[in-house]
Parts: sequence; C-alpha cells; structure tokens
Amino acid sequence: MASPKLFSPIDVGGLTLRNRIVIAPMCQYSAENGEMTDWHLTHLGMLAQSGAGLLTIEATAVTPEGRISFGDVGLWNDACEAAMARVLEGIRRWSDMPIAIQLGHAGRKASTDLPWKGGAQLPPDHSLGWKTVAPSASAFKPSYDAPEALDAEGLERIRNGFADAARRAARLGIDAVQIHGAHGYLLHQFLSPLSNTRVDEYGGSLENRMRFPLEVFDAVREAFPAERPVTMRVSGTDWVEGGWDSAQTVAFAKALEARGCAAIHVSSGGLSDAQAIPVGPSYQVPLARDVKQAVSIPVVAVGLITEFEQAESIIGTGDADMIALARTILYDPRWPWHAAAHFGASVHAAPQYLRCQPRQFKTLFDEAS
Repeated sequence: MASPKLFSPIDVGGLTLRNRIVIAPMCQYSAENGEMTDWHLTHLGMLAQSGAGLLTIEATAVTPEGRISFGDVGLWNDACEAAMARVLEGIRRWSDMPIAIQLGHAGRKASTDLPWKGGAQLPPDHSLGWKTVAPSASAFKPSYDAPEALDAEGLERIRNGFADAARRAARLGIDAVQIHGAHGYLLHQFLSPLSNTRVDEYGGSLENRMRFPLEVFDAVREAFPAERPVTMRVSGTDWVEGGWDSAQTVAFAKALEARGCAAIHVSSGGLSDAQAIPVGPSYQVPLARDVKQAVSIPVVAVGLITEFEQAESIIGTGDADMIALARTILYDPRWPWHAAAHFGASVHAAPQYLRCQPRQFKTLFDEAS
C-alpha cells in the first residue's frame, strides 16, 4: 500500500506536525471563573495520548464577557493563566504533542447556560449572566437580550484582550494560536452582513466588515512570538441567502495570508438561527477546497469526518492539507491509532502503552519513545 498522506508530516508556520490529524477545539463548559479545572487536565491529557498531530485547547475567552457560558475557559488574568499552566504542566509531563489554543470572543452569542441544561441565553440580570456586546445591537434570536453595539473604546478593549491573551499563551509555551472567526461569534459577526449593520468604517463593504477581524489578527500576530504560528478558524458560509459566503471567505483568507496567517481552518454556519445546513459526511469539505485553491498556506477541513478512507481522501485529493476531528475523537480517543493500523502507518505512543500493540500491527508504534 502507498504511504498514506494522512500520516505524512506537515509544516505549519515553522511548527512541524507528525501527521495531518488535528484535534479541534471543543468547549467543555467546566471552568470556574474562566479557570481550568481537573476536568481539563483529564480531558486534554487523554487527547494528548491519541497519536494526533496537534491538540487544540477549547475556545478561550479573551475577556470575561467574551465567554460563551459561565463555564468557559478564559485567559484574561493571572488566575486564568496559572490554572492553565497547571493543566499544561500535567499534560507535558507525559506527552510531547504540540499544543495550540483557540482565542475567541462570543459577542452576541455569549452569556448562555450549559448545553446539557438547554444552552439558552441567560439575561443580564441572571446571577450567571451578563450584558453581551456585538458589532450591532441585533440579537442572535428574538428571545435573546439585544447586545450593546461596540464603540471605539470597546473595540480597542477587545483588540487589547486578544493581544494580552496571546502574550499569556506565549508565556505558557503554547505552540500555536488559532483565532476564532467562525460559528457566529464576535469576529464572524463583524464579517457577515446579516449581523453587521454598522455605517462606520467597520460596516458596509466587504473591506470594512473584514477590518476589525484583520485588526485582531494583526494584534495577535504582533503579540505572539514570530517563530510560532497564528492561524484563523472561519465559517465558509452562513448557509443563509445574502449572508457570508465562500467567495467572501476566499477574499478574507487571501487578506489573512498576506498578513502572515499560517493556516486557515474552514468550518461553517453558526451565525443565524435561519441557517439551513445540508448536513452529511464531508459536507464542509467543498468550502475548504475553495480556500485551498486560492491560498498557498495549509487549509484544515472539519465536519462529520469519521471514516479512515474519508479522511485520507480529503488529504490525498488535495481538498485540504489537514483534517480536524471533534466529536469523532471524543467518541473514539484512539481514532488516530486505529486509522494508522488501517493504513499500515505508525503513530507516536507513550511507553506505558507499548504493550497494547496488537500483534498483527507490528509497526504501529514505531515512532514510540
């Protein structure tokens, strides 16, 4: 069998990954005042033994009101940084997998309850809620509290929050930063004409709507060490007529590449309650392909990628350079092991696990040390 592309190394802005499997950021809603807990040590420690090429820490808020929920991780003060340092120390003691972090701000989709409690927005007068902010004073749903439209001071505070969080990530030794510009959160809210109805230099034309997200990227890129990559996650389309679409995503990706973005992670949706998503295996891959054909930096595809041959096909055909797993790897935390066994490839494994190598896969753990 030819060597699988899925298990070939790749360079992302100077960071070398062993293979093309990325663990996507997945919110756990288990932080306290933005501070990571033992759950994060258990959860991320498990995934750091999966054999993937990169582990990404969940959406991490750059300001308190930027959290999706009161249970979200943050990186806005020393206490948040210290809690994350403890978790990272525990992971790194046993794994050398590169670790990235996703920095974000939820905008008008902030202040929600936990998903397993319904996930509805909590109003500002709720003990666990707060007033949200956004590009414009329009709510995500009719039942939601309308956000405050950000003024110049608010925009500066959020830009500074992203930069400060990037500096904290650098101190923590995190290998890469991903900026969250997708799923209907703040930066996506600026990009889409459905949520951005401003009439100043941050609204109206595509150039204006891209302005604040690009300013945030520049601030993070300046704050994070030049030798470490900064990437962006985008929604390739709103799945709503007249909203953000693939052509605008390509224009945004080109602007990001020109500013030194190291990779683009292409997802979709999340901005409008009116979205009509044709969900199915690889349903977002065409969006990644559009970006891949327009830029020279690595592109990540994500979304209902569950099968080994499916993942290999995405990489092998050039639709994307990497695939990201979220729910798939929660369900099967050894998915990269099983994929490597399927293709006759090798993965890295901790020495404590070497004895579990099945006898029919004698070279599965060849990279183990």
